[in-house]
Amino acid sequence: MDAENLHYFEKAPVAKAVAHFAVPMMLGMSMSVIYSILNAYFLGTLNNTAMLTALALTLPLFAAIMALGNLIGVGSSTFISRLLGEKKYDDVKHVSSFAFYSSIVLGLILMAAGLPLIDSIVHGLGATPDSFGFTKDYVTIMIIGSPFIVLFFTLENIVRSEGAAMTSMIGMILSVVVNIILDALVIFVFHWDVIGVASATVISNMAASAFYTFHIGSKSQFLTVSVKWFKASKDILSNVFKIGVPVFVMSIFLGAMSLIFNRYLVEYGEQAIAAFGISSRLLQFPEVILMGLCEGVVPLIAFSFTANKLRMKHTIGFTFKAVVALAVVFGVIVYLISDNLIGLFTNDPQLIEMGSYILHVTFLSLFITGMTAMFMGIFQATAQGTAAFIMSVIQGITLIPVLYIANRMNGFHGVVWSLVISDAVAFLVGVIMLYVLRTKLQPDLNSLVQ
Repeated sequence: MDAENLHYFEKAPVAKAVAHFAVPMMLGMSMSVIYSILNAYFLGTLNNTAMLTALALTLPLFAAIMALGNLIGVGSSTFISRLLGEKKYDDVKHVSSFAFYSSIVLGLILMAAGLPLIDSIVHGLGATPDSFGFTKDYVTIMIIGSPFIVLFFTLENIVRSEGAAMTSMIGMILSVVVNIILDALVIFVFHWDVIGVASATVISNMAASAFYTFHIGSKSQFLTVSVKWFKASKDILSNVFKIGVPVFVMSIFLGAMSLIFNRYLVEYGEQAIAAFGISSRLLQFPEVILMGLCEGVVPLIAFSFTANKLRMKHTIGFTFKAVVALAVVFGVIVYLISDNLIGLFTNDPQLIEMGSYILHVTFLSLFITGMTAMFMGIFQATAQGTAAFIMSVIQGITLIPVLYIANRMNGFHGVVWSLVISDAVAFLVGVIMLYVLRTKLQPDLNSLVQ
């Protein structure tokens, strides 16, 4: 951590410090959304529906591998930021080395366990006879490359933990740019279709991991990837996993929720599925902006939690205001031009009407999900493992009964509104836990929840 990063941790005005940590994260995550759209576009140029189906079916697998990276990465990064605030620099080296090597080992275990079960995994993802071969090709490459994917998500987190937000963003953008270039090459030049697209994803993660490793090895003052600093003590394992496990569980729950929600929605026809798919893509961009804001400030909150709790209070307060402001701006835009936005994807009047309705309803929860993400970030940064775990599962636990009841009572409208209701329950639980933990976090936090 150089003097500039230390300045943003300790002395820069709160608004400037939040911008330093959050804006690169917001930009990096936005690039990932653009990449996901372009990835489908390149494969779509082959005019093979089975290939696009395979790409869609493998999303849960990629999410699961990413979740393993965040299991180590988020847990380690918040611990590192707290240790930096306490100026325990040797401990930082131990944790960063642990994160690096444990990520590789976790990826290798996944590869060893997954390769013999490829066919079972492909069936479990729901591959049809037409898409089975393409899905199997994609899954095989992703499983082989899983050590690099897990490592990428781990390193992105720990680099950001020491305040190197710009470096973290550069690594994310490097991954996206390499992926897009390779996608174009494997599709248009080498004609490798699904295998090429999967390989491009793995190689792009390797490139970004190499970039982060170089930064840690040559430019970071406190982080290290040296094996001599590796240590898996009870303290490290406890602090990493009490925050990492809730993040992992949340990722798994989100995937399961998506599958369950789609099963209810399919009852109302293909147009309902298509309309929700379009509105979800449109909602994804403002969601990642808010998520980038909330995740970006976690290292600043974690550092301040051990170094300067009054600064932590001001950081949390400012970020809450920023979440509200961004949610209002995005909401106004959507309500003014929702039909035009849906019209970018389809000319069907009925589909535009249905998609616009879903967009209006789901955008009501944008503010709620932003605040919920902020609660989760606070609990992660301040090592409140139980609260973080409750936040990670509450929405999933709530959605299942709400979906059932809402579907029985109000059909299609009930299914759509169930998302808002489950988000609202998670928000209320977050408010209650923040109030209960206010004195444990710090006395000055009282004013934020009273």
